[in-house]
Amino acid sequence: MSYLIKPTGYKALLNLSQTELGIKKIKDFFQQNLSSELRLRRVTAPLFVLKGLGINDDLNGVERPVTFPIKDLNDNKAEIVHSLAKWKRLTLADYEIESGYGIYTDMNAIRSDEELGNLHSLYVDQWDWERVMTKEERTVDYLKEIVQRIYAALVRTEYMVYEMFPEIKPILPQKIFFIHSEDLLRKYPSLSPKEREDAICKEHGAVFIIGIGCVLSNGEKHDGRAPDYDDWSTIAENGQTGLNGDLLVWNTILNRAMELSSMGIRVDKEALLRQLKIADAEERKSLYFHQRLLNDELPLSIGGGIGQSRLCMFYLRKAHIGEIQASIWPEKMRKEAKSIGMPLI
Repeated sequence: MSYLIKPTGYKALLNLSQTELGIKKIKDFFQQNLSSELRLRRVTAPLFVLKGLGINDDLNGVERPVTFPIKDLNDNKAEIVHSLAKWKRLTLADYEIESGYGIYTDMNAIRSDEELGNLHSLYVDQWDWERVMTKEERTVDYLKEIVQRIYAALVRTEYMVYEMFPEIKPILPQKIFFIHSEDLLRKYPSLSPKEREDAICKEHGAVFIIGIGCVLSNGEKHDGRAPDYDDWSTIAENGQTGLNGDLLVWNTILNRAMELSSMGIRVDKEALLRQLKIADAEERKSLYFHQRLLNDELPLSIGGGIGQSRLCMFYLRKAHIGEIQASIWPEKMRKEAKSIGMPLI
């Protein structure tokens, strides 16, 4: 069900013209900084892929991809991508990208099962990126290093916005706080996962939660993750599992945590087989993507997605993602939003 958060006394700091100018500047500035920080080259990405190849992102495993028949391919089905998590790794191999370098692209998707609200839309736009790495770099320390580089680009972008619009004061802390999802559970044992995110983000301002997809000590997952791209089952020296995570910031307009990025070190052969078994999805081993990985045809990599509209929403202090992007909203939500000063595009 759709749900609208109505922040008390909300008033947009920028008009429509200023907002559109800000969106353009933020997107240009951030992707240049991201490319520089991680040594990424831009590539062109697909909007859809053929069904049955195992290339599409399965997200939590319950979201239905938008599909359509292709007349010139005997009505074989294509799927609108959910994200490009696995496609990017295939591209790294096809482009023969060296270790320490990678790719990024503009990813556009339709997620028809999304529960619409201030942070969720049917339309998803993000920077999808992927970087080749070595076997020795498959550690939590390396994951943290990459997160810190991305966060440095986030902080620089916020200062650019401040120079452009002085009424928007910087609020991001200089350093991001890291915590494993198991430690977060122990810190707030009586709270739900989303409530735990709110509590830790309110305390630290910017947080990276490690270990998304693994089962915690209470028998539950912090959140779901597909079994065939992020490595969430590898055990570190401290006994905790997971080489992936989510980057969240504290949204002062909505007074809650806001996820800006999901990322992680990708599965190697061992992790893929282990996680397919855990997820009871071993039939996927015969799919195109999985066969290429099991046959050592794909490089080890780290990658993720960074929400473009969410990033702009955060920097421009907007209360609804519909103030940033054009999408479809329930008429009741559109009317209620307009009545409190947040007209949806």
